[in-house]
Amino acid sequence: MSDAFDNLCAHTREIALLNSIESLLDWDARCKLPQEGNAYRTEQQAYVAKLVHEKQIDPRIGQWLEEVQGTDLSADPQSDSATVIREAQRNYDKQTKLPTELVEALTRATNDGQHAWVEARRENDFGKFLPYLETVYRLKREQADAIGYDQCRYDALLDDYEPGEKTTTVRAALEALRQELVPLLEAIQSSGKRPDRSVLTRDYHVECQEAFGLEAARAIGFEFDRGRLDVTHHPFCTEAGPDDCRITTRYDANFFNMAFFGILHEAGHGIYDQGLRKSYYGLGPGHYLSLGIHESQSRMWENQVGRSKPFWDYWYPRAQQQFDSLGDVSQEDFYFAINHVEPSLIRVEADELTYNLHIIIRFELEQALINEEIVPVDLPDAWNAKYKQYLGIEPPTDADGVMQDVHWSAGLVGYFPTYSLGNLYAAQFYHQADKELGGLDELFRRGEFLELKRWAGEKIHQRGRNLTPAELVNEVTGEPLTHSYLMEHLKSKLEPLYGI
Repeated sequence: MSDAFDNLCAHTREIALLNSIESLLDWDARCKLPQEGNAYRTEQQAYVAKLVHEKQIDPRIGQWLEEVQGTDLSADPQSDSATVIREAQRNYDKQTKLPTELVEALTRATNDGQHAWVEARRENDFGKFLPYLETVYRLKREQADAIGYDQCRYDALLDDYEPGEKTTTVRAALEALRQELVPLLEAIQSSGKRPDRSVLTRDYHVECQEAFGLEAARAIGFEFDRGRLDVTHHPFCTEAGPDDCRITTRYDANFFNMAFFGILHEAGHGIYDQGLRKSYYGLGPGHYLSLGIHESQSRMWENQVGRSKPFWDYWYPRAQQQFDSLGDVSQEDFYFAINHVEPSLIRVEADELTYNLHIIIRFELEQALINEEIVPVDLPDAWNAKYKQYLGIEPPTDADGVMQDVHWSAGLVGYFPTYSLGNLYAAQFYHQADKELGGLDELFRRGEFLELKRWAGEKIHQRGRNLTPAELVNEVTGEPLTHSYLMEHLKSKLEPLYGI
């Protein structure tokens, strides 16, 4: 029995080692790879993906699992040993349903798709991207059908990012949130109050933005001796080992928000990855719980912390020293500007309130694509219609419309709803942390952010996959997930700003 468990752990760690190599190849492809190197990089990634899949479907895994199931090692479902077994079983069951040829084809299609997306978006040419999108969605349907599902095809893909979650449950949660967001948005738009957003579009030298962003990321606890910051087309965070976490951003010399809040967001992801238990790297207890929980950590640092008044009570004098453009801007005007609410085209630049409407649009469209209710060639029109319906605006170009996100080119179908789930988790976790730590506002005003990092590390990061997201929320906050804390957070901040 012990030998079987040890063999299972060793084999799973080998899979993690190969996955870390693939992560490094992907990071390089998105940050450093010469354009002409893409074709061979595709072959490299496809080869590694084949090796990973072959290891994941090794029949010995089934034998080892059979020996350890029902033993003392799995008696306590939240123990480390039971978590190793449960996650290995879950992965084995799923991977043995996927043909190796499909795994290789998906790797090639998504690698080529991401490079095609970069070029097509730059040229505002959806037609150039269309064949790659068609291939990705055809293969994702094949993946979902191979894995199988009870209710709808989308469930099989959602499960990759939010284990055990169902489309119907997520749809209900987002609809409940939408019903409260829309009246608040209408009240804000009717208030007649608007901040001066031009203060955010002055000259912000890229070198100064980088220095300021690095300083803030260090202050909230991202460890640069175990990580780094680079530039890419679409910001992301990845890890290539237990001590190799890489975050990325993009800069606009005439827009403050893009890089700074992007860095806080990705640093939040990185802090989660760096907070996982290294001794269990590659195994369930050392793995992030779900992308919704992962997103809660990035959104918490970006929004609950980074867009709060106490945060800027500490950081704004430093910002004025770093950026000449802020010399004549009061902290109050700056704070209102960074918390401005207005329907906009770009998801990653959206305010806290309307952001979730961007997610709902994508959630609905990718379900329709997977279920073949619409076809990719009709996607731009469908996208524009939903933006008109939900946000009252219509993208003038596909580059700022249907092609603005990298996700579909990368095959990340089922990923988008985890962003809104992350917002819900973030608000509820933050409320609990504030209560347990005796008030975070005063800590932030003194520039003390590591207490929140420590709290999240103990309560969330180090728990790994030892329990489900629902169980974690109950354990940390004492109640099930609810949208009330997010609405309370938004109202307490926005109603005073807009006088409503």
